Amino acid sequence: MEWPWLFLYLSLHITGCQKTPPIFQTPPRIIALNNSTMELVCALKSEQFTQSGIYWYRWSKEIQDFQYVLFSNVFQKHTITNNIDKDRFNVSKGSFRHAYTLKIRKLQPLDAGTYYCAVSHSSELLFGNGTELSVVDFLPSTEKPTEKTLPPTKPLRCITPAKIKGSSCSGFIWAPLVACAVILLLSLVAAIRRFQRLRRRLRLHFNKQVLK
Repeated sequence: MEWPWLFLYLSLHITGCQKTPPIFQTPPRIIALNNSTMELVCALKSEQFTQSGIYWYRWSKEIQDFQYVLFSNVFQKHTITNNIDKDRFNVSKGSFRHAYTLKIRKLQPLDAGTYYCAVSHSSELLFGNGTELSVVDFLPSTEKPTEKTLPPTKPLRCITPAKIKGSSCSGFIWAPLVACAVILLLSLVAAIRRFQRLRRRLRLHFNKQVLK
């Protein structure tokens, strides 16, 4: 059965382009395991939208087309298309008012797609916001990667060959400074003495030259 008009119809009447959407679907996205059971809810704004029944469609990315899934009337009687497994698809009245639940059992990869519920109102179809279904073999991990925590750094301590009571890092800092100061002082004293000797020699040499 061909639905060439359906794609254009959905493009013009999908809920979200309207100011007050009468249909709301939840959740917006489902990631389910293969061979598991999935449920999605279609909530209607008013009971008047349920008088003519609820339609369910699926947008398939593989074939890039909308597929009619099933129709459920007010008496909970279903009309399912031939290419849908009747034993796996079922619609029931939800726990909330004006809400209906689509249940798919034994999920298969071919069930993946975006599901839309729709109602007929004022000679037009009104669609919900859609629920995207992904069927996977393994659910994505939600655990955060563990971070390696470094051990807390300890303050540096002075390491001496033998533990002396009252010793601290200050002794190791001041000792080289004192030694340098002593060396500079001795060097300065030696330089002063050399300068004085040189000065005496120059005077003697100068006096000899004058006497000649």
